[in-house]
Amino acid sequence: MSAAIQPMIVTPELDRLLRFYKELLGAEEVSRVPEEGPTFFVNLRIGDSELGIVSNKDVPLDTPQRMLLSVAVESVDDLLKQVEPLGGVVLGPANDMPWGHRVGHIKDPDGNKINLTQPV
Repeated sequence: MSAAIQPMIVTPELDRLLRFYKELLGAEEVSRVPEEGPTFFVNLRIGDSELGIVSNKDVPLDTPQRMLLSVAVESVDDLLKQVEPLGGVVLGPANDMPWGHRVGHIKDPDGNKINLTQPV
């Protein structure tokens, strides 16, 4: 039996996170539940991967994070310029790592940590 793993983010502000991932990473909405009325879940496609965003108005943003997203991108430096105007936080300048990747560490508007990576 094969399995697939899909990262999920629970947020009290669904529209804010959707905008962040769509504008920063070009995420495309694949589906939403329910299709009409208040949305509970949105499935996004980013390249060949999927990310689920679950709406829960009662989840506090200071809940300890239990995941980290690592996203392969074309240009870490170009995307870092877009993070803060979209409500995210850049945690420092991008660095070239000894294993051959340039990495930028950011937080999305909910405070979830994300690594933006590209081959050097």
